[in-house]
Amino acid sequence: MTASDAILILTTGGTIDKQYFDALSEYQVVDTAVARLLEVARVTKKFEIAEIVRKDSIDLDDTDRAALVAAARDAAATRIVVTHGTDTMTESAAALAQVTGKTIVMTGALTPARFSESDAAFNLGMAFATAQVAPPGVYIVMNGTVFDAAHVVKDRARGAFVPK
Repeated sequence: MTASDAILILTTGGTIDKQYFDALSEYQVVDTAVARLLEVARVTKKFEIAEIVRKDSIDLDDTDRAALVAAARDAAATRIVVTHGTDTMTESAAALAQVTGKTIVMTGALTPARFSESDAAFNLGMAFATAQVAPPGVYIVMNGTVFDAAHVVKDRARGAFVPK
């Protein structure tokens, strides 16, 4: 990627990209829905999408996180959105903290983007906006809130991210 003002979106899978095929199937992570969500939202800001992995975040390992960190570190872009599963988002955010001088905004969804009542479009929109205006650092954007990634946890009982 050449230096530009485009926002780089790194995808890793997670619920935001899950699809349910039939009554006998389990959810499966499929091609990212990010491009379609931004198209429907009529986003005119330049962006590029790069897939790092296509996994549920519970299945991410140190090698996957290292690839994510390397992609963020080596990118010409200084403003990055990462779509990620919510279960281990804070672990990946901690790994991304070593990338300096860039604004990295992580987001995901508690319901797949392909569902009509998903939080995916809203979360992605907030992350895209936050990436444009936030100072360098790592952030998690979920549930209508921008969190410093080092000071947030997922509250499974509430189905929401909360300050820690």
